[in-house]
Amino acid sequence: MKLARKLNAFDATLIVAGGIVGAGIFRNPSVVAQRVHTTPLILGVWIFGGLVAIIGGFVFAELAWRRPASGGLYGYMRDAFHPSVAFMYGWTALWVSQSGGMAAAAVTFAAYLMPLFGGGLAPWIPAAAVILVLSAINCFGVREGGTAQNLLMLLKIAVIAALIVGGVVASPIAHHAVSVPPLPAMAPLAMLSMFGAALVPVLYAYDGWQTAPFMDGELKDTRRTLPIGMVLGVVIVIVLYLGVTVVSVRVLGATGLSATDTPASDVMRAAFGPLGERIIAIGVALSTLGFISNQVLTSPRIYYAMATDGLFFKSLAWVHPRSRVPLVAIGVQAIVAIAIAAWGRYDQILNYVTAMDFIFLGLAAIALFIFMRRQGASPEERGVRVPLHPWSTAFFILVSAAVVINTYVAFPKESLIGLGILLSGIPAYWLWRALRAELPTIAAG
Repeated sequence: MKLARKLNAFDATLIVAGGIVGAGIFRNPSVVAQRVHTTPLILGVWIFGGLVAIIGGFVFAELAWRRPASGGLYGYMRDAFHPSVAFMYGWTALWVSQSGGMAAAAVTFAAYLMPLFGGGLAPWIPAAAVILVLSAINCFGVREGGTAQNLLMLLKIAVIAALIVGGVVASPIAHHAVSVPPLPAMAPLAMLSMFGAALVPVLYAYDGWQTAPFMDGELKDTRRTLPIGMVLGVVIVIVLYLGVTVVSVRVLGATGLSATDTPASDVMRAAFGPLGERIIAIGVALSTLGFISNQVLTSPRIYYAMATDGLFFKSLAWVHPRSRVPLVAIGVQAIVAIAIAAWGRYDQILNYVTAMDFIFLGLAAIALFIFMRRQGASPEERGVRVPLHPWSTAFFILVSAAVVINTYVAFPKESLIGLGILLSGIPAYWLWRALRAELPTIAAG
């Protein structure tokens, strides 16, 4: 049984934005400040990240136009390179990137919510509970899961808008909050390395636009709705993120921002007192649910596509006859995400997820060159195009490569864990192929 096409361009836009906006924007401004220390660099890193995100959004918009029903990034890897590359992407998505993103959001949910209720539970326990609840909701159907994620995305927009307004009306906490610290004097290579380290949490916060194409089998008129959603969703996120960054620096200053793990709460406390702090804490905790819901909605479609291609357990391709969703794939995703949440801290998860994501984002941009060479396009059928291609697409590839390299240099332990899982996909793929080849023989015997 096939998946049901019930989602439109509005859904696609909110799925794109919902796949990007998670816990990162409420926490990562402080991580960035800890790594670059000055107001110009803090703002510069977020602006640069927005530029990368919009180019990436256009890259995936054109990929969606050229390959409208291929299963998203998994299908792009399969069709441009080899099924083994697609398998490695799905393998790392399950064990690292997608599950890790869910785990990071769930851990942040627990970090913001638990202090409000004075709970003494380990953070992974409420994180696991929320993953299970949202997974259960998505088992009822794609329309139900899409509606839940849309409502939570609109809630996130409202929370971020309230934070920006609070940052505008609040008085700076200290004099240094409105000053502009000078750029540190250091060698160019050291400055570049520092900028690159700060770019990791920024690109993690912007990361996620690539998840919407996983839903191309459940979108109406995919060739039109998905490119619209890709571009509009990314633009909405850039505006929101830059607003949060500006008000965070304005109220807390570079030094104050680097000294806190909950900058959103600090800004709202400065604006509205203890009540504002509690309101934003609840809002941030609830808004992380939208990101988790988005991942529960989109990520299992990767494993569904792998199983449909015969590259993963057949049960993952099973679609419930009434809800028309891949129930087993949703359940497997939930189990792995809970395990990661119980294993790691937020910053550890962030580092190894970002490195893995940008390996395949860079490969997706290379895949665009491959598809363009194979397919071409007449002038009247050019459709969606990346602005300033090929230079912008090449820039995106270079940035992706630089992010991966810098992450391995700056955070070798977490990054090597991700690399080990990525490389384990090679023997896993060939073992799976060998087992598939043996099964007919065994059955015949």
